[in-house]
Amino acid sequence: MTEEPKPHPLAVDGASLAPFTFRNLLLYFLRLGTLGFGGPIALAGYMQRDLVEGRRWVSKQDYLEGLAFSQLSPGPLAAQLAMYLGWLRAGAVGATLVGIAFILPSFLMVLALAALFVHYGSLHWIQGMFYGIGAAAIAIIVRSAIKLVPTLGKDWLLWAIFGLIALTTAWTKSEIVWLFVLCGIIWVLVKAPPQISTRTSAMVFIGGFDRLLTGIYGLAPLATVGALFLFFLKAGAFVFGSGLAIVPFLYGGVVEKFHWLTEQQFVDAVAVAMITPGPVVITAAFIGYLVAGPVGALVAAGAVFAPPYFIVIIAAPYYRRFAQNRQVKAFVQGVTAAAVGAIAGAAYVLARRSLVDLPTVLIALTALTLLMLTKKIPEPIVILAAGAVGVVLHGAAR
Repeated sequence: MTEEPKPHPLAVDGASLAPFTFRNLLLYFLRLGTLGFGGPIALAGYMQRDLVEGRRWVSKQDYLEGLAFSQLSPGPLAAQLAMYLGWLRAGAVGATLVGIAFILPSFLMVLALAALFVHYGSLHWIQGMFYGIGAAAIAIIVRSAIKLVPTLGKDWLLWAIFGLIALTTAWTKSEIVWLFVLCGIIWVLVKAPPQISTRTSAMVFIGGFDRLLTGIYGLAPLATVGALFLFFLKAGAFVFGSGLAIVPFLYGGVVEKFHWLTEQQFVDAVAVAMITPGPVVITAAFIGYLVAGPVGALVAAGAVFAPPYFIVIIAAPYYRRFAQNRQVKAFVQGVTAAAVGAIAGAAYVLARRSLVDLPTVLIALTALTLLMLTKKIPEPIVILAAGAVGVVLHGAAR
């Protein structure tokens, strides 16, 4: 599907945006879904670097509005931001095709790894790769936070919001959506006291699949496939914070409540998601495959991505319609400051989990230095190199 370039508004800095076709956008997100490592915050950072700063296909204002919209919504942040940017270009069709292009590569990779897992046992080498990849991912997250900090300007209240959310995220190890809303309201009251109020709402609906296929424990009954669908639908609809917050939620259901996987199998599933590109919540597909085979993978992945997709389709038009309203712009500015704070807090939380010794600290510092000082080395190369170093060091440690 190709369309002629359309005229674009001016970016917030006054520079004209470059023309592009919808095919260009689809190919970009297909590539990002194939090579984008580092988790949701890093993926959002790639979109800012490539689409806003590099290609100039998206204005900084549109990007920040999309980031705030995705941060306020449940489910995978990076996937929803991609869908939102696709919706800006081509409406519901754009959101649908961009979402598929972005998610499909990592889904197919996880499907292949899950098949290997089921047929050949636990993937021990993942521990070594995650040892290095986790450290490099911290560098990418820190770099993304550094790139977004200038959006705070010199206003002390925005910096206070940033600090509050950073500390809260670091302390609670999760992102609290109500604090994001509160920060937005505070900034509205300070900068643009409302004379009228606006409110948007979104409804989420999705159908399911009823099939029997073989997982790690054999043939999955129909009831298990249904429970799998409902559980991941709930994860996509009610868990905020994406990669950071969804892991403990999944652990509570997959391991403790339903006993679908052992604790080690769950850790392997999360590790697989971290070493593959694309959204971290693609781990849903791995878990689904282990429980109910390929159909289970499709059901789990479809369920976890459905709520953010329908939120974009239904709520984004209303959000966009009022995005230039003084009160809405102030609200978005406050939420953006909170989002940057959450990124900084998430970097601290993940650093405590990933930087466990001197080698991982050195990997992270080296990766951050390379990313900050040169633009010639792509982030996926840094991630893969860190994974290779991790395998070597982990093997030597054994």
